[in-house]
Amino acid sequence: MNVPRLILAAPMSGSGKTTITAALVAAFTARGLRIAPFKVGPDYIDPTYHALAAGRACRNLDAWMLPPDRVRATFVHGTADADLALVEGVMGLFDGFSGRDDAGSTAQIARLVDAPVLLVLDASAMARSAAAIVQGVRDFDPRVRVAGVMINRVGSATHAQMVQDAIQESTGIPVVGYLSRDDALNLPERHLGLIPTHEPGRWRTWLDAARAKIAATVNLDLVLDLARGAPPLPVVNDDPFAVCDSTHRAVVAVARDAAFNFLYEDNLDLLRAAGAEIAFFSPLRDHALPRGTQAIYLCGGFPEVYAAELAANEALRTESRSAHHAGVPIYAECGGLMYLTEEIVDAQNAAHRMVGLLPGRSALTGRLTLGYRMVRALRDNWLWRAGETTRGHEFHYSVWDNRPPGTLPAYEILPSEFQPETRADGAQRDHLFASYVHLHFLARPELAARLVLAGHHTLPWKGME
Repeated sequence: MNVPRLILAAPMSGSGKTTITAALVAAFTARGLRIAPFKVGPDYIDPTYHALAAGRACRNLDAWMLPPDRVRATFVHGTADADLALVEGVMGLFDGFSGRDDAGSTAQIARLVDAPVLLVLDASAMARSAAAIVQGVRDFDPRVRVAGVMINRVGSATHAQMVQDAIQESTGIPVVGYLSRDDALNLPERHLGLIPTHEPGRWRTWLDAARAKIAATVNLDLVLDLARGAPPLPVVNDDPFAVCDSTHRAVVAVARDAAFNFLYEDNLDLLRAAGAEIAFFSPLRDHALPRGTQAIYLCGGFPEVYAAELAANEALRTESRSAHHAGVPIYAECGGLMYLTEEIVDAQNAAHRMVGLLPGRSALTGRLTLGYRMVRALRDNWLWRAGETTRGHEFHYSVWDNRPPGTLPAYEILPSEFQPETRADGAQRDHLFASYVHLHFLARPELAARLVLAGHHTLPWKGME
């Protein structure tokens, strides 16, 4: 396998990686190339911009949640029919979990998929000093190959030329072009970062503008030549996405709308490989679950932003309760857990009725709970075997208030560099399993098979009579 590939990285966060990656994806897609977009780390939001630009799913490459062979597996899987792979990095190129090494960094991913790096450099407040930064990044780890530089936020064409001359004459690394400072390219944000493109917005207009600007001042042919310099990848012998020969089949209803969209595409592909028929539904708009539903997957998102609309859809909330009481298994993460509580208290301290399968309420706080998590199952159930562990992550501003003391937790979160103490999280109630922890099923692919198996043994939901 030798798909051309580049990693878009930067010396620090806030350099403009997301805008430039999305613009490049859009520009090459407009040329008729099939682009496979990726994002380093557990991000759900930035990938929505790259998916919009490519017209196909953006996948995540995470070296903490997944072992190295699974990182390569998802890369190979996502590039199977692609002409070019573009990977947006996370934070600074070498920024990982600690200052001692680059574990969990973009640099680690660059080594795992053997991809050259296109360095995005915010030159808004520098000129010749840019060359010193590029030289330092290039020489810091010779195993990471900085193949080119993209200059961002320059004040003029003259400024761009000055920076380009300094970099190329001092380092010999080619500069592929630049983007000028332009407030119109700034993306709107709120409490968890950028706003996903699943929500209403002028995303296509923004993307078209970014594509036009990058096509005007960047040598796209040179970018493609740099990507073609990537060496062949080794063959992945153990393909976790291979369709299993099991006879288990199930219709898995997956929430997907403006309120619920934090979901790894690989999770869906693993479910399909295990025998799932994915049926998307909207807790905001749909008044009924997909007919024939045998399992429900409630992913994370922004239910707190859309709490009033979710509360207004009483029919779907009632149907969700009835399906649970009829035995349909439910797997919920973060925003999904919030939706299953009795109510959500939003940022204005207004309470909105939710499904009510979990006692208590979810309430927004001013404190962000963020970080990777190692979790351990406490007992056997339809999804887990007691003592099994896996890795995931949390990213939320809410807490589950008024939770009864006797509630059976979903997991035990183990001590790690991100979580100093052992604590319980989530809830397990009959065939309902909910937690604030987001999981990447590639870390433990049997979870997808077990979810399908649980649905397979459930009578298809016919709706409320």
